[in-house]
Amino acid sequence: MNNSQMLKGILSGVVLHVIAEGPIYGYELVTRLRELGFTDITGGTVYPIVQKMEKAGQLTSKQLPSPDGPNRKYLFISPTGEEFLTKFDQDWSALTSIVNNIIK
Repeated sequence: MNNSQMLKGILSGVVLHVIAEGPIYGYELVTRLRELGFTDITGGTVYPIVQKMEKAGQLTSKQLPSPDGPNRKYLFISPTGEEFLTKFDQDWSALTSIVNNIIK
């Protein structure tokens, strides 16, 4: 299994965690994910995930002024997104516990 297959299952939760830290715009989100170790991540991977989460009501967005030029679309986690994140954290904790027991 390659990294992209493994990422598909966790990237939504990771993206929501980053957005939960505070409002963030798309390019900044991709940059932050790279800083956190997802070095191969691209906007082409992240933007469809963001669109899907926004459509599901897990995120909201708002155009805000940028100090560097045109307005930017900032992303915010919604109450639905917070609920998803709580469930994701519970599922992730259970899964990592099981896997860690297997690979000891």
